[in-house]
Amino acid sequence: MDTKKVWLVTGASKGLGLSLVKRLLNEGYKVAATSRTVESLEKEVGISANFLPLEVNVTDEQSVRNAISKAIGTFGGIDVVVNNAGYGQLGTLEELSDREARQNFDTNVFGLLNVMRNVLPHLRNKKSGHIINISSIAGFLGAFPGWGIYNATKFAVAGLTEAFSAEATSLGIKATIVYPGYFKTNFLLQGSLRLAENPIAEYKAARDLEVVHDTQIIGKQPGDPEKAALAFIQLAESENPPLHFFMGSDSLGMANSKIGILQNELSANEALSKSTDF
Repeated sequence: MDTKKVWLVTGASKGLGLSLVKRLLNEGYKVAATSRTVESLEKEVGISANFLPLEVNVTDEQSVRNAISKAIGTFGGIDVVVNNAGYGQLGTLEELSDREARQNFDTNVFGLLNVMRNVLPHLRNKKSGHIINISSIAGFLGAFPGWGIYNATKFAVAGLTEAFSAEATSLGIKATIVYPGYFKTNFLLQGSLRLAENPIAEYKAARDLEVVHDTQIIGKQPGDPEKAALAFIQLAESENPPLHFFMGSDSLGMANSKIGILQNELSANEALSKSTDF
């Protein structure tokens, strides 16, 4: 009897999603994977009986619903969902237009919600499953000038997943937020990272950080996508997976730094915090 889990991975034609899909197939799992075009998936992954490439626009709920229905019909069910689809939007809060900001939220947050809403009736009915939502270390530590909107989308992913975890525990459904650091993928390249259409020169810190990413970080990211894929599988196979998982030594270090800052501010302002009680 085949007891291997069936996976649904969004945003699977590149980056961490692509590495995960390839590893899953090598390990004998059945995988339904989404991208904006089936051709891009077939080109990167190939064709096999255990692989179902799906053309999906995560911001289109009907597109998502159709894909989930096809995956369930093809493999008999879904056990693990990895919400990986998304992109980075750079630009300070003043620079970005309403359209640029909302488009980032539409994909990174509401696209993820579309997937969750449409897969949950299936997971709820079978009283099992695991939803892994990809945030970012920028969804825990937001002090990156020029990354405010992207940070906000990833903080939103973390917040809604925390709430979902509390909602779904009694249903037998698990949830994990993954906060990746820098991995050697194409995330920092064109297509996964968009710059502000109307930059303002006075925002020097934001411009300087863009230069750092372009000249110092690309190609030197410490994270190995192949090892990340193995970590995803370990999370999904765990009896008690964590709600929060910081992926990469850089992510872990930045998380500890943020926790230290919070602890110091809690202690320094304890008397003022308590002064507001009746």
